[in-house]
Amino acid sequence: MTELGRRVLIGMAVLAVVLTLYVALPFAEALLMAAVLASAFSPWFERLARRLKQRRMITAGLFVTAVVFALVLPVVAMVLAVAQQADDAFRPIRATFQAEGLNGVLDDLPPPLPDLARRAIDYLPRGQQQVEELVRSLTGKVLGGAGHLFLATGSIVFQITMMLVGFFFLLVDGPSLVVWLKHVSPLTDEQMGELLRDFRDVSVAVLAGSVGTALTQTAVALLGYWIAGAPHALLLAAFTFIGAFIPVVGAGSISVLASTLLFFGGRPTAALFLVIWGVGVVSTIDNFVKPYLMRGRLEVNTGVIFFALLGGIATFGPIGLVAGPLVVAFLLAVIRICQKELRSVVEAEPEPLSPGV
Repeated sequence: MTELGRRVLIGMAVLAVVLTLYVALPFAEALLMAAVLASAFSPWFERLARRLKQRRMITAGLFVTAVVFALVLPVVAMVLAVAQQADDAFRPIRATFQAEGLNGVLDDLPPPLPDLARRAIDYLPRGQQQVEELVRSLTGKVLGGAGHLFLATGSIVFQITMMLVGFFFLLVDGPSLVVWLKHVSPLTDEQMGELLRDFRDVSVAVLAGSVGTALTQTAVALLGYWIAGAPHALLLAAFTFIGAFIPVVGAGSISVLASTLLFFGGRPTAALFLVIWGVGVVSTIDNFVKPYLMRGRLEVNTGVIFFALLGGIATFGPIGLVAGPLVVAFLLAVIRICQKELRSVVEAEPEPLSPGV
């Protein structure tokens, strides 16, 4: 092939990669999560598939159904329940504001909050009228944002659906996909195998770390619910466990929600304790527990894992909980491959002849 032909071929290869990434970009997060789940569950899947006489589609359907019932439906139920609880909690306040205005809402607060709130309002340029206008404006914005919330919810449902579809096909065609990757890759089978093993180790580490951290946060939060005397402590603990898997929500937010209900129930001291407990303990303990639990699968210092998680979230958003450790694992795998190649080159070099020979 001529030099011009090589350059054209390289350009076509780069263009093909860019176009493929552009097409896959809308589903990048869903496909990444599907790959992580498929990689982590592949040993169990293959074991069950052998028992079902290699009926891989039926086996994959069982695994997808298990993920739906174990993860998707509980998350949806939690969101609906929290929305219902919030509506039940704030409906009386909204009714009081509409009937009696701001003074009626302030009178229902536990002492000494009504006096403190009125003193703070007096410092405003237009006092109580300005606060009432602000509340009405915020209410209108919330109602006006319902359409955006509906669109966001639809987008989340779409991404979850794509993740489940990708999870299904990766389980069914996983072995053939691995063989294809090894065939088309310019790396050796050993090098590709090492990369794929590292990907699986990180996938298992992320899932094990997430589950272990959620259990730890749930136990700590449950202790706080019992100390504060929050009603339905076990139900709140179940919501905390599910919320721990949702980066936008987090386990600590359930403690804050429970403290809000305690506050408007006339128990400000218990509410204050639960806020401090939720923000200071429940929300921060995952920064120490998750790197420790992931350390067994990743041959990386705990501090590196900690910053990989934080950097991944800062760069990629919630999916960074997976992407951050994967990036670090990929870097380490490439370094190990380069070390082996350099060592083999050095060992293959002939020893220099002595001057007397």
